[in-house]
Amino acid sequence: MRYSNLTSALFGAALILFSASGHATENGSPTTPAGLYDFGAGFMPPPSPVGTFGLRTAFYSTNTLKDGSGNDQPVDFSLDLLSIGLAYLRMTDRQILGARYGWGAVLPFFAMDASLEVPTPFGTVSDSAELFRQADLQVLPLILQWNPAPNLGINTQFQIQAPTGDYDQDRLVSPGLNHWTFSPILNATYISDSGFEISSSFQLDVNTRNRDTDYRSGVEYRHDFALGQQIGNWTAGIGGYYYHQLTDDDGPGLTDGNRAQVLALGPALSFFQPGLPAVSLHAYKEFEARNRAEGYTVALRIGKTF
Repeated sequence: MRYSNLTSALFGAALILFSASGHATENGSPTTPAGLYDFGAGFMPPPSPVGTFGLRTAFYSTNTLKDGSGNDQPVDFSLDLLSIGLAYLRMTDRQILGARYGWGAVLPFFAMDASLEVPTPFGTVSDSAELFRQADLQVLPLILQWNPAPNLGINTQFQIQAPTGDYDQDRLVSPGLNHWTFSPILNATYISDSGFEISSSFQLDVNTRNRDTDYRSGVEYRHDFALGQQIGNWTAGIGGYYYHQLTDDDGPGLTDGNRAQVLALGPALSFFQPGLPAVSLHAYKEFEARNRAEGYTVALRIGKTF
């Protein structure tokens, strides 16, 4: 069986997409990374004596904030974010509900450079921040992998994001979000006899309240996807994600739900050969943003099972 991008489930550092206060989710920051899963999302690696180690580095850049109608906000805003995620995944021979059981964790770090200028009747208000800090730890205590056929992989996961990252409520941006997030995830990959691949990931994020600000972000839905053709050890095609906030935010002085959405598309490429590290690269451009930032991201993932 071919396990293309086997460790994609764990390569993600949390890629926070900041926007100004008053935008969807607290500070406009989706709580877990979008665009994490592409080719091979439905396959986890086989059991091994040591486990799988992964590295994901991603660069996100934006200088546009969108309102609830998709129009540009009248502010001067920019954010460059470099994320580095260190991941470990361990699949076992233990069977639960006919699936192989596994677990894992991701430790992310962010380098963030942000600035914001807002015109007011009393003059322009500006703020900026530049930092490199640890972001929130992600733990996956439950991974279940089914392989109903050699060309079909399905796995479900439960992810917990803990508020372990650096956080300062008075700073323009922070790698940590200062609240817990609980995420059920379902991933699937189908590869035809001719090598055409369809992969999808479906995830819900349920957030707790930030006690420092008394703000609770709404429930978030994300669908990551990839379509491509395998040619030898390579898979090339298109990938992307759809992000949509399902319920309203709740916080002091909030007058509406501030629900966000965005669509991203772009080229995706992966390489897998047994015995060598799995490598994946994609570049996505965001469209149709509402109540959040709109930019682009480039991500490189590498993983090796020992």
